[in-house]
Amino acid sequence: MATEAETGGFAIHPMDQFIVKPLFGDGPVQWYTVTNVTLWLALTVLAIAALLVLGTSRRAIVPSRSQSVAELLYGFVYNMVEEVTGHDGVKYFPYVMTLFLFILFANLLGLLPMSFTTTSHVAVTVTLALLVFVGVTVLGFIKNGVGFLGMFWVTSAPLALRPVLAVIEVISYFVRPVSHSIRLAGNLMAGHAVIKVFAGFASMAILSPVAIGAVTAIYGLELLVAVVQAYVFTILTCVYLRDAVGGAHH
Repeated sequence: MATEAETGGFAIHPMDQFIVKPLFGDGPVQWYTVTNVTLWLALTVLAIAALLVLGTSRRAIVPSRSQSVAELLYGFVYNMVEEVTGHDGVKYFPYVMTLFLFILFANLLGLLPMSFTTTSHVAVTVTLALLVFVGVTVLGFIKNGVGFLGMFWVTSAPLALRPVLAVIEVISYFVRPVSHSIRLAGNLMAGHAVIKVFAGFASMAILSPVAIGAVTAIYGLELLVAVVQAYVFTILTCVYLRDAVGGAHH
């Protein structure tokens, strides 16, 4: 049976850009296979290293552009961690900084033509979210012992409602990695799919001017989304971290 493309019809496949493919050969993808995801994850790490290591290797009183960007990002994340988690949370700044830069650069690199958006895959975002969830939980028990469970007991509520609220709090706590990861992957996947759809319409002469204008506008919006989603993921990490270093919050 002939497909729509084979018969000359108009076909757009916006989800094809998210397919994981081997870099070498056409065999099945195994856990050890080097794929397009592997490539763009490595490029993300290299881009961060280039900015923070090479860009600041010649530190000067009058900073270069790369040094200015590095210092701006450093100050922005440091202030975020200090304001949200307090003084006790500042010691975990390196991890939060690494998380923010990784997500930010992965999002931005995914907007390059012919690139692969690694943070559009739940496998990547769930891993990041689980690292935060497990890390915060373990840290909470190390810092507060059994007292960490006090965050689930709402002492400001009437005694009769506290058990019900405790169940809701526990469920909410374990849903954190789900919402934390799906929000990031979902926003990026949706935006890239929309861009691909309008880019497909751009190939039609009658719709080309409108489609090109729409792609340009959506691309600008996606730049904003890439930055905002990195910020949202990071500030939520800081909020969760505050529960661990600050103990019970009710």
